[in-house]
Amino acid sequence: MQHATYGSTTNFYVTTEDKRIDTTVPSTQIRFLVKFTNDLSGNVKYAYGQSQTIRERYTDFSFTHNTTENVFTGAINLTPFGYYKYEVYEVSFNGTVPTLDANTAPINETDAANNTGSVHGVVKGLVEQGKLLVSETVGSEQVKYTQYTETTSTNYIHIN
Repeated sequence: MQHATYGSTTNFYVTTEDKRIDTTVPSTQIRFLVKFTNDLSGNVKYAYGQSQTIRERYTDFSFTHNTTENVFTGAINLTPFGYYKYEVYEVSFNGTVPTLDANTAPINETDAANNTGSVHGVVKGLVEQGKLLVSETVGSEQVKYTQYTETTSTNYIHIN
């Protein structure tokens, strides 16, 4: 399970290398597209992981909070708060990965890059899925609870 706090950069750690689909290209030609589906509303959002580091068995990357979303820059606004199902898709490029945009990279798992005549990415398949909990920013919660403080005197109930 992954955890994110609304308004902050979210770091993801996913096991991708042991599930890698396209092993014909080096890991430098792989990017990960993540699909987020809210459990309550069913809203779907996409973002490419940024600052990606592929390690021996797993990959870490991040998303940045922004109310102006951009799939290609990893800017995402995860509202409403709560649980999301996430799906990580492997996108393989046929050369050095260019700046991600609609011409070079798919925008979702069923899309294709607009310009397939140059270096472009192709969705190879689903490599991981799981749950993400998005918590509200501390101090700005919609519902606030006050903890009960026990009194120093004892309250007795007498039954007749």
